[in-house]
Amino acid sequence: MPRTRRLARGQEITYSTAKEQEVNILHQLTYYDQQHQFFALLSDKREWMKTVVARHLGLQSAAHCRVADTDEWLHGSFNVCIPIVVGEWAGKRVLIRFPLPYRVGEAFHPGNGDEKLRCEAATYAWLQDHCPGVSIPQLYGFTLSTGETFTRLENLPFFPRCYNALRRRLLSWLGYSVPSNYVRCRPINHPDPVSDTGYLVVEYIDETQGAMLSNTWADGRHNPHLCKNLFRGLSRVLLNMARVPLPKIGSFIIDNDGFLSLSNRPLSVEIHQLENENIPTGIPRHYTYSTTESYIVDMLSVHDSRFRNQPNAINDLGDMGCQLAALSAMRTVFPSFFPREDRRGPFSLMLTDLHQSNIFVDDKWNVTHLVDLEWACSRPTELLQLPYWLTNKGVDQLDSAEYNDIREEFMTIFADEEEKLDLATPKIATIPRLSEMMEQTWATGTFWYALALSSPSGLFTIFNEHIRPLFCEKYGEEFNLILPFLWDKKIGQIAGRKIADKEKYDEKLRQAFEDDS
Repeated sequence: MPRTRRLARGQEITYSTAKEQEVNILHQLTYYDQQHQFFALLSDKREWMKTVVARHLGLQSAAHCRVADTDEWLHGSFNVCIPIVVGEWAGKRVLIRFPLPYRVGEAFHPGNGDEKLRCEAATYAWLQDHCPGVSIPQLYGFTLSTGETFTRLENLPFFPRCYNALRRRLLSWLGYSVPSNYVRCRPINHPDPVSDTGYLVVEYIDETQGAMLSNTWADGRHNPHLCKNLFRGLSRVLLNMARVPLPKIGSFIIDNDGFLSLSNRPLSVEIHQLENENIPTGIPRHYTYSTTESYIVDMLSVHDSRFRNQPNAINDLGDMGCQLAALSAMRTVFPSFFPREDRRGPFSLMLTDLHQSNIFVDDKWNVTHLVDLEWACSRPTELLQLPYWLTNKGVDQLDSAEYNDIREEFMTIFADEEEKLDLATPKIATIPRLSEMMEQTWATGTFWYALALSSPSGLFTIFNEHIRPLFCEKYGEEFNLILPFLWDKKIGQIAGRKIADKEKYDEKLRQAFEDDS
């Protein structure tokens, strides 16, 4: 009798459900045991956690810190956040936030955990310096798996704090680059550390400061007053970030000397998701882009790699033809969506994973904080979008007319907020009027192309329903018969290999659900 298996966070799945999934369930079945082992490791390191938190906060002793019980830990898809009560702060809490090594591709591409930490810490630092109007938690410090430790300037001991403050001022006077507020300091010594694991120490946003939008989204989204407040708050966030021009496409890091540098590959969630499933993306960490074209070509190659390397990428030959037709056509049509004259920008920082659980609101849905700033990267401004989840549907389930109704409501508020911002602050000449640009990307279909580009699993549905009809509304069957042969010269060999891959995957999946008895 087939049995059930557990996924991450303990969700149970049956064989009948697993065999219908397009994602690699075999790989996901490994998460539960790895999670249990990692959490057990962390649970044994409570004294170490207290020590490192006290150090990053500039406290003299860790005696007044208390690590939360395991059932109070906050576990997301890519991180676990452990609350720590700090008695010297009248019971205030901080979070020590660990990337989950079994979710970010650390085994397949060593260093992914540190890459994620550097980029996220740098996003905090950049927003603090350039977008003070975007309310985010305080980042107190972070440490990489290799031991490099960074603490916020004002929490350093007296003499290092004075030295670094004076150094910053002198560099500024002399016209040199000034390091970030996060200073590399002596590694934290402890007899029982967590080895090979980095972390962030960030402010805990409690109930007096807001609650996750996801807690009230299902019911509140039908309330026009709540939605207007939410749209106004999100508009201000998007505008504040997009109005700061950046020189290239990539992600910020904090280097070993504490300087902010836009020198990492544009790290969006799909990069680490695919590498976590042993799928190479072909984009080195040090790689950045100076043109929109080069970035899009490489992102299309990432989708190609998923097709080649995911063992259950296809269901059958018909499904393979549809996928390869979409991939071939995506390569062909992208110049129609991205004008050549804009190939060198403008570029701006975007939060590519802005979902409801990362947005904190008050009881009237005014945005109070944004949390989990991972996956932020500088991208072409044409890729700036409103959240896809506004109609409470998945990325590949959107109905164009339904989404447009709520999009128009949002854009009315967005344009109003942009007008207020233009009146309050000088407009940067290199940045176009964002509301007009977003209306244009909707009208031309660029919205759908960008959405497809960001979703390895949703690309094919989005392409067939929203992109192909712009060019070839009829002849879908002929389209899927001809286009696959333009994807690769050896399409017959690839077809044979993909069918064999799927057969092996199906057999292994069946065996994984067989009753051990």
